[in-house]
Amino acid sequence: MERKLVKTYGKIIKKYAPDHPLAARRMIVAGLGLEKFRTRYLADRNIPAAYRYLNTYAVGEVLEALRHPQQSVWANIFAPVEILQCFDVHSLSVECLSSFLSGFMIEDYFLDFAENEGIAPTLCSYHKNFLGAMDSGVIPPAAFAVTTSTICDGNVNTFRYLAERHGVPEILLDIPDRYSPEAEAYVVEQLRELIRALSDTFGRKMDYDRLSEILKRENASKESYRRTLSMMRTKAYPSTLTLQMYMLFANHLNIGTPEIYKFYQMMENEVAAAPEFHGVNIFWVHLLPWYQDTLQEYFNGSHEYQIQGVEMSLDYMDPLDSARPLESLAKKMINNIYTGSYERKADMVQQVVQEIQPDGVINFCHWGCKQSSGGAMILKEKMQEIGMPFLILDGDGMDRRNSHDGQIRTRFEAFLEVIHTQRNIGKNNEEKHHDFLYV
Repeated sequence: MERKLVKTYGKIIKKYAPDHPLAARRMIVAGLGLEKFRTRYLADRNIPAAYRYLNTYAVGEVLEALRHPQQSVWANIFAPVEILQCFDVHSLSVECLSSFLSGFMIEDYFLDFAENEGIAPTLCSYHKNFLGAMDSGVIPPAAFAVTTSTICDGNVNTFRYLAERHGVPEILLDIPDRYSPEAEAYVVEQLRELIRALSDTFGRKMDYDRLSEILKRENASKESYRRTLSMMRTKAYPSTLTLQMYMLFANHLNIGTPEIYKFYQMMENEVAAAPEFHGVNIFWVHLLPWYQDTLQEYFNGSHEYQIQGVEMSLDYMDPLDSARPLESLAKKMINNIYTGSYERKADMVQQVVQEIQPDGVINFCHWGCKQSSGGAMILKEKMQEIGMPFLILDGDGMDRRNSHDGQIRTRFEAFLEVIHTQRNIGKNNEEKHHDFLYV
């Protein structure tokens, strides 16, 4: 019933979008307002309180960015959002906005709009959706744009195109692929340039003491999350695919805020008090196709199958030196697992998997993303080395037209059979071992 209502509402938005883009925008804003109310007061109580809190917070952040574009910044998820917080602006990422538009079931309109104006069909659907939303006039331009050269080559071109077309001041942070003192100094100088540009745009001075406090909260948040992950192996803590995507608000777009620190504390306390979990834990790699029927059926609110973690939440976990904030942020971006060769990410996933011991790993190859597809076999080899069941799923994280439920169901359920078989073998071997000891 809920999906039918959303689809109907989305059709009305698409009807108004061509000739009345402002009316379509107002409908999107109104819809987000209703969703914020629903998540705060009418959310499923079987979902943990921390996730419900994060859901409301994330919807509210997107809502404020659309209501007050003059106080918002386009940013990719690897941008130094800690600096943006010092200027009291809202960060809006390509992936974030595109996912919310897909939530209204209107992504097809913006994807087609972008392609009809000459954008390549092979471009990542998140980027095409974002481009179509901006160029159609439905979504307003932000006051500023900042992106990094990290991981995604399409990201740089998307930001450059939109900044030039819509007259938005832009900063591109060029991140070296390996750490050295010279590389750190190079990025620090770019961060100083970013601060000057933000000061000119928003008419405010940079508060370095505030930045240090943000980094302290970021450190505390990551430590809390690290403790939570160590408990998740044996704890029942249900979520949904969408809520796992909302974790990007927690560990990237809003990391270091008081609200996100509160979220991590809530999560840690809830997991510590949660009942024992005897189902299947999955560690997820890359984006989640939150709308996909089969995966929703198995993971949303489930007490039998749960996503133990997502590698994007762990892309940089080292503590930051709050006494040297710019240098720490530079090091964070240079040493991120997405900077440099794919082996850096594969090694990290292998290490985390060995530490948290999930039952299996799923790598989702998002259509249009060269990184997720090109590195999948490297990651497969890493999982084979440690005997971890591994599944590669192909699809689209945002565009329903590029995802086929039948194929995903067949491969996913076969993967679960492998996991259950392996667990039964292990259980039988353990019982035989105990019998031998008893005898």
